[in-house]
Amino acid sequence: MATASNTRNTTQKMHPMATILFGSRWLQLPLYLGLIVAQGVYVFHFMVELVHLVQKVPDMHEADIMLIVLGLIDVVMISNLLIMVIVGGYETFVSRLNLKGHPDEPDWLSHVNANLLKVKLATAIIGISSIHLLKTFINAPNLDDKTMLWQTVIHMAFVLSAVSIAWIDRLMTHADNKH
Repeated sequence: MATASNTRNTTQKMHPMATILFGSRWLQLPLYLGLIVAQGVYVFHFMVELVHLVQKVPDMHEADIMLIVLGLIDVVMISNLLIMVIVGGYETFVSRLNLKGHPDEPDWLSHVNANLLKVKLATAIIGISSIHLLKTFINAPNLDDKTMLWQTVIHMAFVLSAVSIAWIDRLMTHADNKH
């Protein structure tokens, strides 16, 4: 209770411009709520594809089943990415969620910051890109070499970007620890 009172007193003592600037973080709330709606759309899409898979399975070849299952995995990975952005972004940029001690608190949330969130997002994007690339390779007989080449190049760009982000984060963390 004293903490909430101290927070209110600190906010009241802030310069009006600082109060406006700091309060502007709440403008992100509709963005996070919109991502929750997008998550609902992905759940609906997942269920439609799952029903499609179950209904058509007797008439499908193994490669077709694998492509649909990879599509379902892709939806799950994008959904995980959305959760990281929604929960991690809200916690980092808007307001604390105060989940300490909650049995379902994600391990990574206790030490989330903007840099860690970037690294986690970059690695999640690599995972999603890997699924797309695997789908491309499975479907290779139906695609031209140019499509496969560009998807591989784009995937490698994601990998290099993630490694660069992680390396820069490590350099910054290492530099901060020296000071």
